[in-house]
Amino acid sequence: MVEFYGEKVSSRFLLGTAQYPSPKVLADAVRGSGAEILTVSLRRETAGNGAGGKFWELIRELNVRVLPNTAGCHSAKEAVTTAKMARELFGTDWIKLEVIGHHDSLQPDVFALVEAARILTEDGFKVFPYTTEDIIVGEKLLEAGCQVLMPWCAPIGSARGPVNPDALRAYRAHFPGIPLVVDAGLGRPSHAAQVLELGFDAVLLNTAVAKAGNPVVMAEAFARAIEAGRLAYEAQPLEPRDMAVPSTPVIGMAVFE
Repeated sequence: MVEFYGEKVSSRFLLGTAQYPSPKVLADAVRGSGAEILTVSLRRETAGNGAGGKFWELIRELNVRVLPNTAGCHSAKEAVTTAKMARELFGTDWIKLEVIGHHDSLQPDVFALVEAARILTEDGFKVFPYTTEDIIVGEKLLEAGCQVLMPWCAPIGSARGPVNPDALRAYRAHFPGIPLVVDAGLGRPSHAAQVLELGFDAVLLNTAVAKAGNPVVMAEAFARAIEAGRLAYEAQPLEPRDMAVPSTPVIGMAVFE
C-alpha cells in the first residue's frame, strides 16, 4: 500500500493515458497494469469532434482514480488556470502539476513550479509536482504545501532510465517520510525495478507502455517489475562490494591428504 494525501492505494504504478494506438488497447493496458491512478490531460478531455467526451467515458468505465495534469503549461499562471479548469471538469482536487521550462528536454521550470504549487495548495488543491531530483527544490515544494514529490529520472519520453542513481538515492534519503514517485524517463521494466529498489514509493510513466510494440504486455511487465523492486527493497538487498566474498566458508573445510 502507498498513501497519497491520506488516501491509500494498492498499486505503486501510476499510468498515463496518452499516445495509445486505440481506446481498447488503453483499456486493456490499464487492466493489465493494475494501476489505480491514471493521469489525464485537460487538453485530451476537451478535444474536438466529441473525442474528449468518449475518452472520459472510457476512463470512468475503468473505475480508477483520475489525476488530471497541467501538461503543456509554460508558466505558473497558465498552470494554475488549467488546474482550476481540471478541478471543475473532473471533480477532483488532485492535480499533477507540470510547468515546462525547456522545450527540448521538457525540464520543469522549478521557480514557476514552486510558485504555482503555493497558489494551488492555498486554494485547496492536493498537488503532485513534476520536478527534478534537486533536493533544494524538493524542500521548497514541501514548504509550498506539497505532500508528495515526483522527481524525474530522465527527460520525458527519453526511455533512458535513471541517469543519476546517486542523486535519486540521496533524494530518497533526504525525504524519508515523504511519498516519492519517479515521474518521467523510465523506458524498461528494469528501470522501474531499479528505482523501487532505491526505496521510491511508486512510478508514473506513459510513453514506455503506450509506444511499446505490445502495450498490454508491457504494462503487465512493468507491474511485475514494480512489485519485484519493492519486495527487493523491503528484503534489504546487499550493497555492492569492492572485492569478492566467497559464498562458501573456507575456514573449517575438510582437507584431504
